[in-house]
Amino acid sequence: MRISGGELRSRSVPAPRGLATRPTAAKVREALFAIWASGVDGARMLDLYAGSGAIGFEALSRGAASVTFVELHAPTAAAIKRAAAELGVSARAAIVCAPVEKAAQRVTGRFDVVYADPPYALPPPHLTLSTLRARGAIDARTLIAYERREGAPPFASPGFSTAREARYGDTVLQFIAVEAN
Repeated sequence: MRISGGELRSRSVPAPRGLATRPTAAKVREALFAIWASGVDGARMLDLYAGSGAIGFEALSRGAASVTFVELHAPTAAAIKRAAAELGVSARAAIVCAPVEKAAQRVTGRFDVVYADPPYALPPPHLTLSTLRARGAIDARTLIAYERREGAPPFASPGFSTAREARYGDTVLQFIAVEAN
């Protein structure tokens, strides 16, 4: 996988071997960042279910101030840490090896951008995003994208609304807005 834009453009993100990750297709990543546009520049990002870390590394390349990668699978989390070192962005990358629900209870500060790409067999991240909202880690200014496969249930939870959906083949990006309290 190659980073498509920013200071790390054309650099490879080493993907972990095996079936532990399902990297987001390049055309979907490019579309995501075109939609988010300048909202990533200077942002604190939370990359949930990080997998290879490609989305978070793309954000760092495009000017994100920092990315917190949350990945449950320990060998995959270790691969993200190695990739951050290889790309020279370790100082701006934090890796949390934990279930996203527990990570949502532990992360600190407010996030400007959140990307959630759970394994397709899992339900939408209702509890995780609700916990982040209740803790003030996300708010009405936060850009949130949830990736799911076509036909899978969309994210729908009290306190949130769908701002936009975009389809790319069998992939759907659902852009979620946090409703003001």
